[in-house]
Amino acid sequence: MNLLKKIFGFKSKPSEKEIKSDNRGKYMPELKLPIDEKFTINFKANGGKFLYCDDLNEVFSNLNNIIQENSWQDTSALLIDDNLIEKFKPCSIKATKKTDSATYFLTTCENLIATDGSLLISSNQIATKKLPELPFNVIVFATTSQIVDNIGEGLRGIKSKNRQHIPTNITTIKHFKSGDEKDFLSYGSSAKNLYLLLLEDL
Repeated sequence: MNLLKKIFGFKSKPSEKEIKSDNRGKYMPELKLPIDEKFTINFKANGGKFLYCDDLNEVFSNLNNIIQENSWQDTSALLIDDNLIEKFKPCSIKATKKTDSATYFLTTCENLIATDGSLLISSNQIATKKLPELPFNVIVFATTSQIVDNIGEGLRGIKSKNRQHIPTNITTIKHFKSGDEKDFLSYGSSAKNLYLLLLEDL
């Protein structure tokens, strides 16, 4: 995967617009982008911010940079998943289970959806909470192997991984731009200030 090149704007492959050139006949099928590139384009279009990480040390470093940049050092992070509390011990995060006392939410996700650049989450990440109940600031830790083409593929993956106990409260986070009241596409949804820490594991 050449995500690093996509993140920093280096063009290794023509974009969808460039692919539709005069050299291709109008009846020829359009060339499809790899799902990692498609996710990158759509996620950024949604207003998401992400940091590509080669290893866990880089994940910890980038998380600390996000916290410092936003002056969250003396604030609490909502951590519902106990495994994350253990994983992020090197970052000295002040964890809480109470949403009303948390400045940001640190979580994982089920999948990253390439088609629309959204994040698929479930009760494994947010328990019984609804998106509006969660802090406005969200930091998601995910891996490149979690990128799937569409929601259907993500839902099948959830079912196959959790045959004994299928999680509930399955939803997507898609809108990462706040304050854009003119954007009718985000009407009724809960926009979040979202950072994605993306670990390369392929």
